[in-house]
Amino acid sequence: MAMFQPDQKWLDEILMLLSESQSPNRDIQMKVQETIEHYNQSPDFNMYLLHILTQMKPVDGEDPATTQRRDALRSLAGIILKNNIRIRYETFPPNIREYIKMNCQICIGDRSPLIRATVGILVTTLCLYDKTVMESFLHNLCQLVDSGDELVVEGAVGALNKVCEDSAHQITQMPSQPLNTVIPKLIQLCACDRPRVVVLALGTLNHFIMKETTGMMQFAQAFAETLFQLANNDITEVRLRVCQGMVKLLEAKIDILVPQMDNIIPYMLMCTQHPDQKVALEACEFWLAFADPQTAWEYLPKYLDQLIPTLLKGMRYSESDQILLCADEDNHMIPDREEDIAPQHAKISARKAVEVADSDDENDEYGDENDGSLEWNLRKCSAAALDYLAVVFQDHLLPILLPLIEKDLQSENWVERECGILALGAISEGCMNGMLEFLPGLVVFLIDHCLGDAKSIVRSITCWTLSRYSQWIVTTPPEQEGQYPYLRNLIEKMLECVLDNNKRVQEAACSAFATLEEEAGTRLVPYLDDILKYLVAAFDKYQHKNLLILYDAIGTLADCVTSCLNQPQYIEVIMPPFIVKWNQLPDDSRDLFPLLECLSSLASALGIGFLPYAEGVFERCNRLLHSTLHAYQTLSQDPNANIVPPDKDFMIVALDLLSGMAEGLGSDLESLVANSHLMLLIMECMKDPVPEVRQSAFALLGDLTKACWPHVKPHIQVILPCVSQNLDTNYISVCNNACWAFGEVAMKFGPEIQPSVPVILTHLVKIINREHTPKTLIENCAITLGRLGLVCPREVAPHLELFMLPWCQSMRNIHDNGEKDSAFRGVCHMIMLNPEGVDRTFLWFCDAVASWQNVEPDLDDMFKTILMAFKQRIGANWDSFFMQFPDVLRHRLQEKYGL
Repeated sequence: MAMFQPDQKWLDEILMLLSESQSPNRDIQMKVQETIEHYNQSPDFNMYLLHILTQMKPVDGEDPATTQRRDALRSLAGIILKNNIRIRYETFPPNIREYIKMNCQICIGDRSPLIRATVGILVTTLCLYDKTVMESFLHNLCQLVDSGDELVVEGAVGALNKVCEDSAHQITQMPSQPLNTVIPKLIQLCACDRPRVVVLALGTLNHFIMKETTGMMQFAQAFAETLFQLANNDITEVRLRVCQGMVKLLEAKIDILVPQMDNIIPYMLMCTQHPDQKVALEACEFWLAFADPQTAWEYLPKYLDQLIPTLLKGMRYSESDQILLCADEDNHMIPDREEDIAPQHAKISARKAVEVADSDDENDEYGDENDGSLEWNLRKCSAAALDYLAVVFQDHLLPILLPLIEKDLQSENWVERECGILALGAISEGCMNGMLEFLPGLVVFLIDHCLGDAKSIVRSITCWTLSRYSQWIVTTPPEQEGQYPYLRNLIEKMLECVLDNNKRVQEAACSAFATLEEEAGTRLVPYLDDILKYLVAAFDKYQHKNLLILYDAIGTLADCVTSCLNQPQYIEVIMPPFIVKWNQLPDDSRDLFPLLECLSSLASALGIGFLPYAEGVFERCNRLLHSTLHAYQTLSQDPNANIVPPDKDFMIVALDLLSGMAEGLGSDLESLVANSHLMLLIMECMKDPVPEVRQSAFALLGDLTKACWPHVKPHIQVILPCVSQNLDTNYISVCNNACWAFGEVAMKFGPEIQPSVPVILTHLVKIINREHTPKTLIENCAITLGRLGLVCPREVAPHLELFMLPWCQSMRNIHDNGEKDSAFRGVCHMIMLNPEGVDRTFLWFCDAVASWQNVEPDLDDMFKTILMAFKQRIGANWDSFFMQFPDVLRHRLQEKYGL
C-alpha cells in the first residue's frame, strides 16, 4: 500500500487543533473535543493522526524546545488514534485498518522516549482489538530486537512488554506457540549492558509466569538462572524485577527454586529491607507466596528470628507517612473531599441469599482498617505476611515475637507503639491459643491506655486490634451473672472513640464496633441506652464519609439485637435522625444506598415499632422502583430518548428495605400493599436482566408471601414461571432466593400448587444433587423439597430416593426452627406413602432425626412411627443392621425411641 499523502490544509488544521488542546482554558478544551468528534466522522482522520505520529519527526538543527513541542503533538495524535481504535475500530474501512497495521511500528526506534512509549501503547491496543495481528506483531518485534540499533531494540522490547502485559494469557494459548521465540529472545536480552532493556525484558518475562500454563514453564529453569545472575545488580529497577520474578516463580514453579532456597531466602530478606520502598514491597510479597504451609514449615523456621524483626520494621510508618499523619489530629470539622469517598453501591446481600465470602483479595483486611488508606504498601504487606506466618507457625512464633511487641508497646515513640499494637492484631487468628494467658492483661492495657493515647493513629489501630480479639472479649466467662469482665469497659471506651475528634479514629471505631456487635449479639442489650446515645450523637458530628460507615454500624446493631431494639425509648432516640437524613436526600442520591440498607435492618428489628414510619418509607420505595423501571422501559422503546439510565442499585435497596418492612411488620403491611402497585413492580423486577435485582425481588416475594399472601395469590400464575426459570441459573444467590420464595409460596398455596410440582421438582432434585453447590443453597433446597412434600406428598413421594441422601446430610446441620419443622413433616408424610424410598438412606434419615434438640411432640411421634415401622419391616435382620450405626447415634435412638 502506497504511503499516505495528506492534504496540507487539513493537516495544518489538525496540527492547530492538537496545539490548542494543550490550552488550560476549559472552554477551548471543550471546543477542541467537539471538533475532534466532528473529524472522527471521517475515517481518513485516523490516517492523518498516524502520519503526524510517524512522519513528522524533528528536523536536524531544530532547537530542543521546538522538538519537545513537536513530540508532544505527535504523542497526542497517537493517543487519539489509540482511543479511536478502542472505540471505533470496527467502523474503519479495510484499507485504513491495513495501513495502520503496516505502519504503526515505523517509529518504534524514535529517539524520543515519549514517542517510543506511544507506539508501544498503539501496538498493544491494536493487538487487543484486532486479534489477527498478534502473531505478526510478535514476529516483527522479535526481529526488531535483533536489529542492533539501541533505540529500536529498546522500543521493540518496550512494545513487547506492553503487549504481553495485556495479552499474556492469550499469547500462551496461541497454536503457533510464539513464546518459543519470544522467551529465548527476552532471556538473551537480560544479559545485555543496557539497564533499561534489562528492566523491560525482565518485566515482560514476569508476565508469563502463571500457574497452569505451559508456555513459559519449559523455560522456567533458564529464567530462574537469569534471576540468580541478576540478583546482585545494583540498579533499583532491575532489583525490583528480580524480586517480582522470584515471587512469581515461588507461586507457580517452586520446585525450580528449591535447590537454591537457602540462598534465595537470605537474599529476599535483604531486599525486604531495601531502602527503596517499591523493591521492599515486592520482596515482602515473597513471604506471602508460600501458599503451602508445609513448604513454609520446611524452609522458613531457621530464618524466623531474622524475618520477624524485618516484618515489624516494615510495619512501621515511614517518615513521610508520619508527617502526613500528624497534620490532621483534630479534623472532625473539616468537610470530606468528595474524591475521598468511595462510590456507593447497593450491598449484594438480600436477606435470604447465600453469603459469599470475599475471596478475591486475601489481604483485603490490611487494605483499609489499619491506617485508613486503600493503597497496598510495605506496611500492609508486612502486616499481612506476619498474619500469614502466625497462621502457619501459630504459637511457635511467640517466643521470637512477644519480646519485640512488648518492647514496642512500652516505647515512648508513638510509631513503635502503633507497630506493636498492629502486630498484636495481625497474630490474633494464628496465635490465639498461645495468647490466651496474656490476653487479660493485654486487653485491659489496650482498652484503658491505648484507646486514650494522645496520638490519633494509635487510638485508630487499637480499635482495629481490639476488634480482632472481640470474640474472646465477649465470650470470656462472666465474673458475675450476666456481667462480662471486659465487655462493659470496651463498650464505654470504644464509644468514646466513635465520637473522637479525629475522622480516622471515628472510622476505625465505628468499623470495630460493628465487628464487636456481630460477636456480642444480644449481650449488648444491657448497654443499648449508652450505645444508641453515642451512635445518634455521631449523626451531628460525622462528615460525609464516616456517616456512611455509621449507617452500617447501626444496621449491624439492629441485625444483632433484633427485636430487643423494639422499645419506645430506643425508637424515640434512633429514628428521628434517620428521618432527617431521609428527608434531606433526593431520590437520585447514591447516599440513599447505605441509608436504605440500614433502615431495612431497623424495620426488621423494630417490627410493629416501625409502623409510624412505614407509610412514607413504603411510598418512597415504590417510587424508586417505578421511576427506575419506567426509565429503562422508555429507553428500550426509544434508545435515543433523552434519559440518563438510573442506577439499578436504587431498585435493589428499595426491594431490600421493603423486605425488611414485610419481615418486621408482617400483616400490618397489608393495607399499604393493597393500595399500591407493588406486586406489579415486583413481577417486573423478577424478570430484570440484572441478577442482583432478581435476587432482591425473590427475597421480597418470599417475605410478602408470609406477610400478605392475599395480595400475592392473584398473581401466582405469573410468578411461578419466573421462579422456575430462576431455579435454572448460574447465579447462585438468585437461585437461592427463588428456591426459598417457592417454599414459602408452597406453604401458603397448599395443594393448589400441584400443577407446578413436576417442573419445580426437577429443578430442585438437580440442585440438591449437584456437586460444589453452596451449603446455604442446598439447605434451602432441602427445606423447599420437604415443604413441597408437605402440601403435595403424593406427587413428590415417588421421587424420594432421588434426593433423600443429600436431604438428610443437609438437614442434620440446620438448627431447630419452623422451616426445619415443616420440611421434616413433609418428608415424614412422603415416607409414610413410600417407605421403600428411604430404604437405602435409612441410616442417614436416622442421623437427621437425631439432630433435633427440641422437637414438637406430634412430629416426634411421626419419627417414632416411621422408625418402628422400618424396624418391623426388617424383622430378624434388625439387630445386625442396627449395629452398623455409629455408637453415639445408636445410643441416642435407643434412648429416645426405644429402637
